[in-house]
Amino acid sequence: MPDDVCYARSARDEIDGLVYFPRMLDKIRLMAANKLHPDLHQNLGKGMDQWTCQFFGIQYESLKQEVLSGATDEEILSWAKTQGVTRSEYELSWFNAYLKTRGFRDDLSDRLAERKKEQPHTNREDILTFMDYIEVDEGREL
Repeated sequence: MPDDVCYARSARDEIDGLVYFPRMLDKIRLMAANKLHPDLHQNLGKGMDQWTCQFFGIQYESLKQEVLSGATDEEILSWAKTQGVTRSEYELSWFNAYLKTRGFRDDLSDRLAERKKEQPHTNREDILTFMDYIEVDEGREL
């Protein structure tokens, strides 16, 4: 694998109080530059990417075009807010909690358990959510 191939930013990174959004933008940019780690190719536009776009009421492909136009993270967030659904502070809090806890005693718990068993370094009791899993799988600390 080439030295310049890498994972995206942490799923816990935030912009304007919103988790995950910077990571999604990072994945789009890295993919376009042919630098995104192959482990992340399959789920582009799916999972947390899709849920984040649904939260804003925008299409992933439209967001991707905006990212590839060269806009900054802040400009893209502003674009997403104006193109889609206006969300209140409590909806933002709810959505952050939703993303941060996916896999913990919910409909994705079994899938998280399966994913944890795929690699020895992720088969840990302290990985309770998909955000935890992403951090450990990509070599970051919990």
